[in-house]
Amino acid sequence: MPRSGVRVQVAPDETKWYVEIAMKTAIPPSRFHVVVEAADALSVDEQETLVAVLNRRLADRRRAELAEDVRAGRREFKRGALRPTTPDKIVKELLS
Repeated sequence: MPRSGVRVQVAPDETKWYVEIAMKTAIPPSRFHVVVEAADALSVDEQETLVAVLNRRLADRRRAELAEDVRAGRREFKRGALRPTTPDKIVKELLS
C-alpha cells in the first residue's frame, strides 16, 4: 500500500505495463508503481497540472542538454577538432 494510504487495484496486464515502463525508464518497478498510483489518486485537474509541470520540466531539461551540446561543440571547434562544412557535404558523407 502506498504511503498515502490509497490502495489501487491493478489488473495483472496493467502491472506488466507498469513494469515494462519502469524498466525502460530505469526506475525500480515498485517506485514507479507508487508514482503512478499517487497520480491516479489525484483529481483530474491535479493530474492535468502535474502533466503540465512535468512537460515544462522535461522541456527545460532538454533545453539545458541542447545548450550544453552547443557549448561542447563550440569548444571542440575552438580546439580545431571540428571543421566547417555544408549540409550537402554532411548528407553525402552520411549516405556514403
